[in-house]
This record gives sequence, C-alpha cells and structure tokens, in this order.
Amino acid sequence: MVLIYIDQADQEIKKASYEAISYGAALAKQLGTSAEALFLGTVKDNLSDLGKYGASKVHQVNNASLNHFDAKVNASVIAEAAKSLGASVVIFAHNINGKAVAPAVSVKLGAGIVTGACALPKTDAGFVVTKTVFSGKAFASIQIDTAIKVISINQNSFGVVIGEGSAVVGNIDISVPSSTIKITSVDKIQGEVPLTEANLVVSGGRGLKGPENWGILLDLAKALGASTACSRPVSDADWRPHHEHVGQTGLQIAPNLYIAIGISGAIQHLAGVNRSKTIVVINKDPEAPFFKAADYGVVGDAFEVVPALTAAILKSKG
Repeated sequence: MVLIYIDQADQEIKKASYEAISYGAALAKQLGTSAEALFLGTVKDNLSDLGKYGASKVHQVNNASLNHFDAKVNASVIAEAAKSLGASVVIFAHNINGKAVAPAVSVKLGAGIVTGACALPKTDAGFVVTKTVFSGKAFASIQIDTAIKVISINQNSFGVVIGEGSAVVGNIDISVPSSTIKITSVDKIQGEVPLTEANLVVSGGRGLKGPENWGILLDLAKALGASTACSRPVSDADWRPHHEHVGQTGLQIAPNLYIAIGISGAIQHLAGVNRSKTIVVINKDPEAPFFKAADYGVVGDAFEVVPALTAAILKSKG
C-alpha cells in the first residue's frame, strides 16, 4: 500500500498535498496496490473529497493536539501509522513540513529515502527515483532497495490530477506523544496567499531602485491576483518584509507563473524559483543571467514595461 501524508495548516489541507495524492495514486496503480491518505489532527475540509485525487481511503488520527505541527511528534505518529497499515511506500510533499518530517520517518521505518523527487519511480527493474540536484541544474537517479520506501515530491513536478470518486474516511488509533514545544504566540500574515501555496507570483529586485517604486509591482500583482515576493538584497535592505524573500536562503516556491522584475537572477535566487512552471523576466540588462532560465523575457525599463503590462491585463479583463 502507498500511504500519502496530508499536510495541513489551520485545519485546512495544503495545496501541495493534492499533488502528493495524485503522485501516490499513480505510483500505487503502477505497483498494483492501493493509495491511502493519512491526516493528523482535526479538519475543516471534507476528507472524503480526497477520493477525487486518487485516495481510496483516508486514515485520520483525530487528535486536536496535532493541529500544531511538531516534526518530532508527527514523525512518530506517521511512522507508527505506516507500520500499522502495512505501507510499502510513504509519500510526502517536499515543502517545509515535508522536509522536516520525511527524513525522521525514514529513520524510524528503516526505509530508504529520496527527497525532492520530480517523476514517478521506474519499477521495471528495481525501484529508481529521479530527483533534481545542484539547485535544479541536473538530475540524479537513485535506487531504493529497502522494503519500505519514503519519497518527498517537488511541488509542480507531477501536477494535480482530479477525477471522480469519494474516499472512505476512518479513524486510526495511534498513540500521540506529548509535544516538548510550547507555543507562546502566533503571528500570521493576513489577507495574502502564502507564497508556498501561490499559483501566481510577481517578484521584484534591486532594479526597482527603492521601496517607493514598489507600487508598479503591487499594481501588476493586484491585476493578476498574484502574491508578491522579492530577492534577498531587497529584504535585507528592508524594502520589503522578510517573509517575501524567495531564493536559496529564503522560501523555495513553485508557482505556475513567476514574474521577475529587476532581478539579475543569481544562482542563489534561481535555486528558490526554478521549479516554477513558467518564468517571465523583465530586465533592462540583456546580459542578466535570469534570461537563460526564463521561458519569456522582456528587455526593457521596468518603469515603462510593467505599467504597460498592467494596463493591458486590466483592459483584457474589461
């Protein structure tokens, strides 16, 4: 059986989990077994709807203490559930929580692990998983020989497959260890789609020259219904809040569309956004490294190009 971990925030299923289910369902079909999901905590969403993405069953550890993510606790519960259910493969989304818990689960299960997988395993001669390496510049094929296998899948590498069906939902009785983490306060960004969940992202760099010029980027983001991001020098200079910093030392994101405005595209920045499905670069320097990674590029002054693009989008919307 293929077991897929369903990540949540505020009792709502994260977008990356739907892709993980689709991936797990395709792998289960390939292996001739079932795809089943594991949800920890209480939930506002209808868990039976996960059947539309390929899960035949959803096992819920219905314990409100699990609503607050604790990697140590979650790893223990997931590993016990995997043993109890007889899972041969455990799937995670390769997001912040998945990165924290998947390696610990593999240790507890004595399982081989591949993190950041970007394709279904090849199972015709063993079990070989392909992943990206060197910040997305190359691929590695890794064979897992252990009886139980753990895989975390890169966001936007497989896609979400929606069909019909309804999953059977049931509780699973797993002992939940006490957390050693005490939450004293929670500060949340209000009114924005988290960058790790966003489908559309508009990002700016030092080419915008200062925070006073950020209005053209915000106007474009509003016209598109996109989230906003920035490069590290921008957040370091306090032009934008640090939670918008994307790159190797910031958030790593995988939207359907990433528009980079006035960003040179150093390897450290590209490492955080190179899994975007479509990258659009706007920069007046035709030699900017980012153009080599772009699907579409505009060589021009951002202060002329961006307002014109925003006007065209608004006009197309009527």
